[in-house]
Amino acid sequence: MITFGRDLTGDFASASRREWWVTNGLGGWASGTVSGANTRRYHGLFVPALAPPLGRTVLVEKLNEQVLLGGQAFPLSSNEYADGTIHPHGYRHIETFQLEAGLPVWRFALAECLLEKRVWMAHGANTVYVTYTHARAGRPLDLDVLVMTTHRDAHGETSGKGWEPIVVPTADGAVVHAHATGTRLRASGGRFSPVRQWHWRVRHRVETGRGLPDLEDQFAAGRFEVTLNPGETWALVISLNPQPGLDWAEALAAARDRAVGLIAQARAQAEPAWVKQLVLAADQFIVRRGDGYTVLAGYPWFGDWGRDTMIALPGLTLNTRRTDVAASVLRTFARYISDGMLPNRFPDVGEQPEYNTVDATLWYFHALERYVAATGDLVLASELWPSLEDIIAWYRRGTRFGIHVDPADGLLYAGQPDVQLTWMDAKVNGRVITPRIGKPVEINALWINALRVMARLAKALKTTPRADYAPLALQAEASFEQFWYAEGGYLYDVIGGPDGPDPSLRPNQLIAVALPAGPLAAAEQRERAAQVVAACGRALLTSYGLRSLAPGHPGYVSRFNGPAEVRDAAYHQGTVWAWLIGPFVDAYLRVSDDPATARSFLAPFAQHLADDGLGSVAEVFEPEPPFAPGGCPAQAWSVAEVLRAWCEAAPPRARRPRAAPNRVRG
Repeated sequence: MITFGRDLTGDFASASRREWWVTNGLGGWASGTVSGANTRRYHGLFVPALAPPLGRTVLVEKLNEQVLLGGQAFPLSSNEYADGTIHPHGYRHIETFQLEAGLPVWRFALAECLLEKRVWMAHGANTVYVTYTHARAGRPLDLDVLVMTTHRDAHGETSGKGWEPIVVPTADGAVVHAHATGTRLRASGGRFSPVRQWHWRVRHRVETGRGLPDLEDQFAAGRFEVTLNPGETWALVISLNPQPGLDWAEALAAARDRAVGLIAQARAQAEPAWVKQLVLAADQFIVRRGDGYTVLAGYPWFGDWGRDTMIALPGLTLNTRRTDVAASVLRTFARYISDGMLPNRFPDVGEQPEYNTVDATLWYFHALERYVAATGDLVLASELWPSLEDIIAWYRRGTRFGIHVDPADGLLYAGQPDVQLTWMDAKVNGRVITPRIGKPVEINALWINALRVMARLAKALKTTPRADYAPLALQAEASFEQFWYAEGGYLYDVIGGPDGPDPSLRPNQLIAVALPAGPLAAAEQRERAAQVVAACGRALLTSYGLRSLAPGHPGYVSRFNGPAEVRDAAYHQGTVWAWLIGPFVDAYLRVSDDPATARSFLAPFAQHLADDGLGSVAEVFEPEPPFAPGGCPAQAWSVAEVLRAWCEAAPPRARRPRAAPNRVRG
């Protein structure tokens, strides 16, 4: 589906802003750009997670390659340096670039020869493969591959001052030692020669735009030299395994078969090509944590976040029919419940999770209900039931950060100064940008939904609950009337806060319509639900999601760029969020039985997959046309909600039956 020709590949700026990502199911990745230049600190040909799924560490930054044909040199790679110099200009020789089964493939036209390059990772292993195939008859060609290595945290930059890796040649390559980590370079032929030389002040242009350190030094460990005759393939295997297998053909077949299997398991064979690609993109976020699974919130800098995981879980696993993964993720997070709260994030260093979210726990109820609806599995629900009851009990009597149920109206209050608890969680220099202290609209929609889930599960499990959840839900539903902002014809964003009701027009209110048991989901609420959808559609809807704040509001910010503190201040003040398209489509379908129109809201993402993080969906977009992508180039809940909304907006006859057990594991 995603294919570029010389009109794009021959332009350095265009080719460099399109990034590819290949993952291994452990939290690690290989990544770069179409041009071959690394534009982020996070780009690297070999970035394993040394403490899966975190501890992402750049060990091999890239390969600098060239081909010699009859004395003429054809560079294949590109680099940008501190003074703006681009050298060499390998992108000029890229005839085509495409994703095949989600994997990047370059075809370089070199005089009469065609050289094909592929990159992929072995699923479940810290091993990356790179192959070069002399794909068109002509002369033999001489391939020269310089391996650029390091050892640094993926969030940093390398300085070459005062140290260098140790390079130990072997019979078929080398081992590069740095900070107690040995990286094995193994080739299918040719010869390896140590170089041991620093290349200074390579520039990462995306980091320049983000106001972050943008220069680093790269260490040339050594070069491989090999002659390829027409039809021959040379493979380089990079691994933490001391003796990785060299059967690249078998490894490539396994990667392709896995992609085909994922699409088949999702029953997406008849879907448009871009939807099939979303199925493959969804797989990238599902990774191992211990003996179970978790979800990485986004590549390249997010870890496994509770809120993101629970919002993304239905789209990533249920709509792809990977129900055993869903069950494992639900079990994994249940182990970390503390004082009725699910962790919001697992730090990149250390194992102590952070509990600073009011809604991750509430989304957990929604994810579990969707799982039970898809599978009929009450065994897991029974296993988790004690934890679910503990959560409700903690929320009713009060837990961290002032989270508690107001006994006067049954609504959920949350917040205290200098703490951000909802998904609108930006903080700049200690200042919370959208504090939302009080009773936020989506939090109470989720609370009511959770109480309804508990009432239904208690009945299905034939158990006697600690509390009678149905009356609690009815009380909160009756009190939800307080959220109606009659003058605006939509819902207040927050009530019961220190500054009184907040009439800011934000997308959070859509959750009240979209949730299956949301307070505006019932038929008798259809008129108000329709007003909410109309208000959000007029002011917030864009081609790639919904604005986080309506234009015209004094706090609206029309751009999302610049240094971190500027971007964070704009994060939820107008910036478009792709994941919100899911609740919007759900809400639209609640008030209008028109699946064709609902799917039309998703159609622009087909084009977006050929931009930014290729084959995936960005975290955010600028709030004004042309809605340029920003934030993480590949975001879990963005992919998940676009995919889920597409599947659930299918015409009734096309909707899928209950999910079957997994065939593709991991």
